[in-house]
Amino acid sequence: MTDTQDGSAQGAGAGAGAGEPRWLDDEQMRSWLRLQAVVTLLPGLLDQQLRRDADLTHFEYLVLAMLSEAPDRELRMSALARLTSSTLPRLSHVAKRLEARGLVARCAAPDDGRATVARLTDDGWDKLVDSAPGHARTVLEHVYDDLDADDVRALSDVLAKILVHVDPGDSFRREHERPGAD
Repeated sequence: MTDTQDGSAQGAGAGAGAGEPRWLDDEQMRSWLRLQAVVTLLPGLLDQQLRRDADLTHFEYLVLAMLSEAPDRELRMSALARLTSSTLPRLSHVAKRLEARGLVARCAAPDDGRATVARLTDDGWDKLVDSAPGHARTVLEHVYDDLDADDVRALSDVLAKILVHVDPGDSFRREHERPGAD
């Protein structure tokens, strides 16, 4: 990094010579720190609301939501781990808790007894349906209420560009987006 006449640091960006490190410019650093703040703080806000209003963690809610969108409301644990960006041991621990509460049932996969399938129970469905309005309200309050339609489109476009790099196989989007979504 080099200092400019105005005292700010100038990084080696796209025009950097071979072997020179690349640095964030001031605007990139500002947006990066804001993204870091959102990525750090938002999950806690979502978790707090769900614990208070639904006696669920955000991760437990996500597990129920992913099962609710699957065919027959069931998935192999390995697929559910991918969808929730979890390890199998963590997911197994959470599934055991949800199973003890009657929200999820687990059984051997019919085509492969070594694999386990998780299924959303009727009580799990009811819990998700009861929890969804409060969760949506929290997402709207903390993410969308101060954005107009153009902001939402711009946010979606920017996030799509970032996802190309953090999910180059596009597996997360393919498994999460609803039909007809761009």
